[in-house]
Amino acid sequence: MKNCKLSWTLVAVLTVIVAALGYKFTVGNVKPSDDGRQAVVLSKDERNALLLEMRVWLQSSQGILAAASEKDFDAVIKSAKASGMQAEADTPGSLFRKLPVEMKALGFDTRGKFDDIAAEAAKSKDSNQVITKLSVAMNNCIACHEMYRFTEESK
Repeated sequence: MKNCKLSWTLVAVLTVIVAALGYKFTVGNVKPSDDGRQAVVLSKDERNALLLEMRVWLQSSQGILAAASEKDFDAVIKSAKASGMQAEADTPGSLFRKLPVEMKALGFDTRGKFDDIAAEAAKSKDSNQVITKLSVAMNNCIACHEMYRFTEESK
């Protein structure tokens, strides 16, 4: 009988822990911002990693546009893949845990769109289609920047 009570107590404690972690994973580490966006609170290193990721996306976008204008589809593919899903492996786990679920979804969707651009360039070799897909991907960038800002944790 004593083992049964201990087991149920352990189940209850673990359930609370899993629920708390699930909530934190979904909500992220955010607070209201004075400009109407959500402030995602990150360490200095996490913020720098996120800003680097965004700069790579911007560089990829410029590379895609330049290469598409020259009809250099190998360069389009290279630029697009630099921001595709394979690059997600470089994202620090601590950063991923602090992002709200909506932002994670936008990030994964954006990476998928860069992979779609690479696939389109390989398949159609049509600059207009590549640029159209890039335009759609950049809507995710705009949406993210409209909703979030990134602040450093106070020490």
